[in-house]
Amino acid sequence: MLQPSPEHSLRKRCLAPVADRQVRLLILGSLPGERSLAQQQYYAHAQNRFWLLMSEVIGCDLVALPYPARLQSLLAHGVGLWDVVAEAQRSGSLDSRIRAPADNDLPGLLARLPQLQAIAFNGGTAARLGLKALAERTSPYRIVRLPSSSPAYTLTYAEKLAAWRALQEWVRR
Repeated sequence: MLQPSPEHSLRKRCLAPVADRQVRLLILGSLPGERSLAQQQYYAHAQNRFWLLMSEVIGCDLVALPYPARLQSLLAHGVGLWDVVAEAQRSGSLDSRIRAPADNDLPGLLARLPQLQAIAFNGGTAARLGLKALAERTSPYRIVRLPSSSPAYTLTYAEKLAAWRALQEWVRR
């Protein structure tokens, strides 16, 4: 009998949500990549453009800050982070390799965010899985589908930034 290889049997778990009661905009990714999981930091891969894009959106240089200060700055601007997938099998970091995903309790988180106005999905997989997990619970919120900040999604930075600037509407300044 064939045994599954370790890389296929290993389930990868998401990071804890970054959110408080003042969050107006929640950005949901799919599942953190290898570098992010190893460092236990959202968007830790140097080529991922998330922190650059959000720097432009909120008007603060997040890249220059230590990681804990980045998270505090997001929260101070009313922005929260989490992932749609709680855990899944995946070899490598590509969303296309996610297998047997288990959903995070998105409805439970939304219930704890009384100021929430918008949910943004960082990439197509996050949007597809997140909208399915939320089902009918999206009606009170504006839904924004963003091009992925990942280097695997090959739009130019300028094209990504043009789409991500739409988030400024919900950012506390």
